Amino acid sequence: MEGFSSYGTIILLVLMVVFFYFFLIRPQKKQEKEFNKMLNELQPGDEITTKGGIIGKVVSIKEETMVIETSRDRTKIRLLKSAVSKVDVKAEDAED
Repeated sequence: MEGFSSYGTIILLVLMVVFFYFFLIRPQKKQEKEFNKMLNELQPGDEITTKGGIIGKVVSIKEETMVIETSRDRTKIRLLKSAVSKVDVKAEDAED
């Protein structure tokens, strides 16, 4: 009886690890991979929204930073690439 109880505990722990991997760790890594892909595909002309809610058009991109234009007055702001929340309009789509 004692041996079965310890095997049951081990099986339960293994099932919990598998559950955490498939429902917590794996989706988070997938989301992080998609975010990094989006950042790497940024190009001048893309319209973006930052995590702070600033909306603008990408003017130039360097290693970790970029410059965006935010208004009709052509106000330029330098940001970290990681501050981008989403790409609203790709440069190719804006030309059409």
